[in-house]
Amino acid sequence: MVKPTRVTNSIRALRFAAGEMTQADLADRIGVTRQTVIAIEQGRYSPSLEMAFRIAHVFGVGLDAVFQYQPDS
Repeated sequence: MVKPTRVTNSIRALRFAAGEMTQADLADRIGVTRQTVIAIEQGRYSPSLEMAFRIAHVFGVGLDAVFQYQPDS
């Protein structure tokens, strides 16, 4: 079983706000597979810093608008 990451994201909401962009469209724009986008959205994978910047750039927002860190309580 894969341990979920503590990094959450707003990618799904941003995709829909951007004219219902598909996971495949986002994947093409950032140079990864659709499966990678799915894993990131579901919190099963934390992207590299470079990929995180690419995602934020696609939506024209800062990193903190896309990704949030949930520290241990």
